[in-house]
Amino acid sequence: MLPITHSTRLTNRTVIRLSGPDRVKFLQGLITADVAALTPGAATWAACLTPQGRWQADFFLVSDPDDTCLLLDCATEQAEALRSQLLRFKLRANIQLDLTGLTVVAAWGERPDAVPLETAITYADPRLDGAGWRLIDAPDTMALTATEQDYALHRLVLGLPDGVQDCETGRTLPAEANMDLLGGISWTKGCYMGQEITARMHYRTLLKRRIVPVASTAPLPPPGTPIFAEGSEVGTMRSSQDHVGLALLKLSAFDASLVADGHNLVARPPSWLLAGIQTEQANSLPSSDKSGQS
Repeated sequence: MLPITHSTRLTNRTVIRLSGPDRVKFLQGLITADVAALTPGAATWAACLTPQGRWQADFFLVSDPDDTCLLLDCATEQAEALRSQLLRFKLRANIQLDLTGLTVVAAWGERPDAVPLETAITYADPRLDGAGWRLIDAPDTMALTATEQDYALHRLVLGLPDGVQDCETGRTLPAEANMDLLGGISWTKGCYMGQEITARMHYRTLLKRRIVPVASTAPLPPPGTPIFAEGSEVGTMRSSQDHVGLALLKLSAFDASLVADGHNLVARPPSWLLAGIQTEQANSLPSSDKSGQS
């Protein structure tokens, strides 16, 4: 039972099924999240990186409630490439990777009466409280009360990136997409593809840019549009819907007067993002400086 107000089927999402007795061990060494920590019915956000620690694909990883397989809720346009990429590392692992064609529904909001959804595999979006739920293989008869554009506004206001829209293959660092602040990276699981550079960025605080919500009184320009502050380029637009969007922006420009394609923008970093940056900056201080703080 879900107390949902809004729901929509995401036509740009599909599901890969990973089955077989070696499924956890196989995936554990390839992705950013801790697969071994997943319990049946739980989900995590995760990514595949290049050896240089750059984004290749991201997805929600769900442990089937019956504990028989792992489900990858991923972008449809990346599904075949992601499956092929993972299969390159199969070697002697006893696993199977199948494109299921299953659909995904996003649901969010709250209302007093609950909606019965026993026939779907349902899990909470693991990134933020309030992000909502996702339903795999929801029945076609399920009443949908919103559009995909409504969901886009929901996630953009919260500052939640959509990988294929907001990340650049082979260029974006996972922490730039705030995966380190939204539970998409495990710092304790051990090695995985791209782990060394990801850990170095985390522990040495070398990060200069992050994806942040932005707003304007005019419809926002398309992804890739440069953003300027006082004549200097400080970032680029990512996905948007109407007057709200995401931008990859220098941290030093969060409070600046921003302009993109002739329109004024305002950065709207959510509280979870500001808190994460503050914690990161505090942890980067030398020990002698920390000891003098109260």
